[in-house]
Amino acid sequence: MVTVDTPVEKSQVKIPVGRGRARLLPAGTGRAVNWTAAGLLVVVTLIAVLAPVISPHDPLQPAAVPQLQPGEQGFLLGTDSIGRDILSRVLFGWRSSWFAALAVVASGLLIGGIIGLIAGAAGGFVDNLLMRVTDLFLALPAPILAIAVVAALGPSFFHTLLAVAIVWWPFYARIVRGEIRALAARPHVEAARLAGTGRLRIAIRHLLPGAIPAAVITASLDLGNLVLTLASLSFLGLGQPAPAAELGADCARNLSFLLQQWWIPVMPGIAVAVMALIGNIAGDGVRNLLGDR
Repeated sequence: MVTVDTPVEKSQVKIPVGRGRARLLPAGTGRAVNWTAAGLLVVVTLIAVLAPVISPHDPLQPAAVPQLQPGEQGFLLGTDSIGRDILSRVLFGWRSSWFAALAVVASGLLIGGIIGLIAGAAGGFVDNLLMRVTDLFLALPAPILAIAVVAALGPSFFHTLLAVAIVWWPFYARIVRGEIRALAARPHVEAARLAGTGRLRIAIRHLLPGAIPAAVITASLDLGNLVLTLASLSFLGLGQPAPAAELGADCARNLSFLLQQWWIPVMPGIAVAVMALIGNIAGDGVRNLLGDR
């Protein structure tokens, strides 16, 4: 049997634009700016990895008198209501939020990618069945479904990740399936079929590589959304129990101090906003770089 190892052609399917948000970096942005934006993902990841090293204090133990203002007695972001260093708690909350977002993205890529690849490569009844299941998940309000799952299983960090992962894969399945169906009609795939190449080899060698850029772009654009989603669930009390350092939970637990010691609930919120903004800017940078290829 003759096999054909022709190069995979680039898909002409429109590059995904994210889950209903506008670009922060226009398509014509220079490559240097796009590379810098994409490099922010490395910076955020390094901060998360090095959080135990660069944190000045234990995030769970009091380090000074309560409610110190930012900059007072050497505490850059002040202390909270029981004297814990807010900077240390923000760094550890940053760490858990970022790694949680990466874990959900990885699970979405894996589950959605497999389902999208099978549906797009098989076609027919299998495609219709898998896409109807995907449509069922897409039709459900994702935040409410995630809250219901966490409420049923009980609040914990793992249950929060599981709940979000359950509702996050369908978008990836749709993206990958669309790319696979577009590539399946290309001449190089038809040539491989005529040469007698097996369906599994065609799917892995000729179809899957062409869908990877769109999947990577979608994943990079999702990081900012995931940070906000996970922080929202944590804010509602569906994350780790106290005294764990979580950005959303720290905002919620200290709301009563908003008018007097504003920095206690606001600093974790600023960290969430900065992380989400960096994720969106970096996602646009990755999209522009891969879209130019």
